[in-house]
Amino acid sequence: MRIRLGCELSYAFPYPTPMIVMLNVHPSRVPALEAEDALTTVPPVPVELYRDSFGNVCGRLVAPAGNFTIGTDVVIRDGGAPDPAEPEAEQHAIEALPAESLIYLLPSRYCESDLLSNEAWRLFGHLAPGWPRVRAVCDFVHAHVTFGYEFSHRDRTAMDTYAGGRGVCRDFAHLAVAFCRALNVPTRYCTGYISFIGEPEPHAAGDFAAWMEVFLGGRWHVFDPRNNKPRIGRVMVAFGRDAADVPLTHTFGPNSLVGFRVWADEVAALAAIEEAPDALPGEVQPPQTMTTRTA
Repeated sequence: MRIRLGCELSYAFPYPTPMIVMLNVHPSRVPALEAEDALTTVPPVPVELYRDSFGNVCGRLVAPAGNFTIGTDVVIRDGGAPDPAEPEAEQHAIEALPAESLIYLLPSRYCESDLLSNEAWRLFGHLAPGWPRVRAVCDFVHAHVTFGYEFSHRDRTAMDTYAGGRGVCRDFAHLAVAFCRALNVPTRYCTGYISFIGEPEPHAAGDFAAWMEVFLGGRWHVFDPRNNKPRIGRVMVAFGRDAADVPLTHTFGPNSLVGFRVWADEVAALAAIEEAPDALPGEVQPPQTMTTRTA
């Protein structure tokens, strides 16, 4: 299938302000893009792309004073299958792990696996290692944490989420990441797009999502404690140790986020929307999952 995905973020800056953004599709999915995943800005400014230490694509720029918008809009080809599952995937002994995976066993800013170690082993230590244990972690986090945008807080850690039992998708991911690392499973935090393809309506407003990948059976596997089910049309933007490594935007000065839109829709579905009878001649209506949200 073909999926149109992208975002549009609008800001108000009191003076020229440097930014680092992570809005491009992850390099692992670039071969599936139908065109270059170019960042666009209004007004136009130069954007320099580079790779961070995790291999994610970052853009650096200086936003001018006043209103400023940055975004991307691209079509990607996807197999249309839900996230794959491999229940037989086994956990590796630590001494047998690839060296590059070891960093994902360590505590990080939002994932205090050292502080949650005793709880992790109390809750999950009796379960079979590997896929069954990771699956149990996700089931627990999904049931333990109540989702709500009103619970969003940029400083909430895995410990806070465990104690408070509420949060947004990144908090679900942070808690599950911390538990898995405490159980000696290399686990990395991921952010990107998740479509609503195949999901019953009505659909929620489009947004970026957070999930995790664990290293089992010699490769990385997707687990999503927030949705806790395989999804179609998952497209990664970046991964790291936790959200501190992969902020979608990092601004080096005061600003106001005044508009926020995210979309990930099957192109065939978009064609039906564009042909809706209430569309003006020559006007292309936006995907139904697009929304403007004031921060």
